[in-house]
Amino acid sequence: MCYGYRVSILSIDSLPIAVCDNIRIRRSKIYSHEDFRGYHASKRRYFYGLKIHLMVTQDGQPVECFLTPGSFGDVDALKYYAYELPDGSIIFADKAYNDYEIEDLLKAVDHIQLLPRRKKNSKRALPPYISFVQSYHRKRVETVGSLVEQLLPKSIHAVTSQGFELKVALFVIASSLNYYFNL
Repeated sequence: MCYGYRVSILSIDSLPIAVCDNIRIRRSKIYSHEDFRGYHASKRRYFYGLKIHLMVTQDGQPVECFLTPGSFGDVDALKYYAYELPDGSIIFADKAYNDYEIEDLLKAVDHIQLLPRRKKNSKRALPPYISFVQSYHRKRVETVGSLVEQLLPKSIHAVTSQGFELKVALFVIASSLNYYFNL
């Protein structure tokens, strides 16, 4: 049951963690394979590294996170969340998480409602009041992502990919602990 939390409204999102930019990839010893090359849309640039996929409560408490290669799509990450949530939970997401099949499966099996923002040409358009509620709750996951990025140093020194992943995971845990101590 969601790690002991009583949660009904959650948000999911991903944030990129770059090992290096494109210009320095020849010197990189870890994550130089094309699978780790992703695109950071808000900065309009490519990076080599990982993505952190976060699920947070409406209060901003991280519930679940995992790492994927930078090229991994957000809609593909939907299959890797645990979804150990109470019945009737609502998960808000951005436009990158539109997958009708997974939405229907979550609703039928776990009674969890996945509500991603819809694209303009969507077959399942949402009424304006739901779009407003989505934008309100999505701000929380964006804030948590920003807090995790603030905790990360400008560059993470790691010799191996396992060391880099461990350091990134520890920064996410530190962000979660910040939540507890700032209550």
